[in-house]
Amino acid sequence: MPTIHLGVYLTRGQETYRAVKYALEAGYRGIDSAQMYGNEKETGQAILDFLASDANTNALRREDIHLTSKLASNSTYDAARKSIKASVERCGLGYIDLFLLHSPYGGRELRLESWRAVEDAIRDGEVRIGGVSNYGVKHLQELLDSEPRIRPAVNQIEVHPFNTRMDLTSFCQEHDIVVEAYAPLARAMRMKHAAVVSLSRKYSCTPAQLLVRWSLQHGYVPLPKSTNKERIKSNADIGGFSIDEEDMATLDELDEYLVTDWDPTDCP
Repeated sequence: MPTIHLGVYLTRGQETYRAVKYALEAGYRGIDSAQMYGNEKETGQAILDFLASDANTNALRREDIHLTSKLASNSTYDAARKSIKASVERCGLGYIDLFLLHSPYGGRELRLESWRAVEDAIRDGEVRIGGVSNYGVKHLQELLDSEPRIRPAVNQIEVHPFNTRMDLTSFCQEHDIVVEAYAPLARAMRMKHAAVVSLSRKYSCTPAQLLVRWSLQHGYVPLPKSTNKERIKSNADIGGFSIDEEDMATLDELDEYLVTDWDPTDCP
């Protein structure tokens, strides 16, 4: 799994297509989409066009690009299975690398039925890896206690220094569940925070690069979102520095449980 993915939440049509092409040309190898975003088709087409273009100077193939999508809502097994097949068809890439249950909404029975559909999609070669998104500790424990044939490999949740979710991230890491950090830039709501500005100056980086590096050093997979060509490139250009342990602690202490969009992790 690539260490940084481009998020395409709240983008549509040609905006999605261009952002994915920019990202792939800039060296990204992971793209995060979802049924709910309404841009699976454009995402898949951009990947195919990049692979066939002169910009693909490294002769990358389909298997070199990691695509994620997500089930819009938990449902009966048959409905979820049909929905996954539709996502694979819309993407046009033959299979989806990582498929997630987008949230724990719907209750225990539908969560477990939907997970069974993901397991069978993996068995049938439509999906390579299965995971969940916005699952709280109780939802993860529920799934693990059900003794699934395939354990969730990923939990994608909102994580950044202003919403560290240490209880949840610790649980995931203890159970070998990769934490994917969506909204790792806190949707630009804290870019001018004094600590972020000060540390960005110290490390000669942008505030966005600082937040992406923080996520990586915690062992998470960040999903920075942008449609701007230069920002897409800049957000992933974080190989030239690492954050000192003391400064990581400073960033960790900024936690204010800032939820920038939604938080289903406590739903029944």
